[in-house]
Amino acid sequence: MEALSLNFLANDELRGPRTLTSAVYGRLRSDILSARLSPGQKLHISGIGKQFSVSLAAVREALSRLVADGLVQASDQRGFRVSPVSAADLEDVTRTRIDIESLALRRSIERGDKAWLSSVEAAFVDLNSVPYRHPENPAHHYEPWILRHRVFHRALVNACGSQWLLGFRDVLHEQSERYRRLSIRREAGKLRDVEAEHGAIVKAVLRRDSEAAVAALSDHFMTTMHLVELASPAAREDIGSS
Repeated sequence: MEALSLNFLANDELRGPRTLTSAVYGRLRSDILSARLSPGQKLHISGIGKQFSVSLAAVREALSRLVADGLVQASDQRGFRVSPVSAADLEDVTRTRIDIESLALRRSIERGDKAWLSSVEAAFVDLNSVPYRHPENPAHHYEPWILRHRVFHRALVNACGSQWLLGFRDVLHEQSERYRRLSIRREAGKLRDVEAEHGAIVKAVLRRDSEAAVAALSDHFMTTMHLVELASPAAREDIGSS
């Protein structure tokens, strides 16, 4: 994990401790989601404080926020550690996400106006304007694609009319990110067309075909799950130790 730049931290210190905590939280969160911090890895408060040149209180608050997000676990005896991943958790997250996101998608199709349909179409076009894989390292996603992918999936459900539903959906999306980033490593030699998977969802949404849209969304999530949770022992070992 790289240290934050001195200028970045200095600017945040001028803005106040709350913003500084948010900066540390944001960097740790990014490192967890990208697996730069490994599942199960211990997070030493003093080490993080020294690395980022911040107070222990700022580190504790940042870690507490990550605990609330489900990305970090806290124990009285063991301190903080990155939340582990497992095949069982992957399946639980994926199937629960399908349930929640399918409900939000159905409601959005029922309630969404023409502006919403246009936003879905625009997010899809924007997503496809950047490469899926990193041009110099095909075993990893391209960061601009990741950001646009998040926007695209959020656009699909933005018209559901329930902030509670969107909140639960966002938590599940974050929990699935580490697993999804592992999936690209399984795709070498596999016949997966992510653009076509997204396109099937969008076409059904534009037709206001709830059943087809939910089916395409479910297939999309399950494909990712199956690519991560392969039957081979080597793949399962990677999930636990990446």
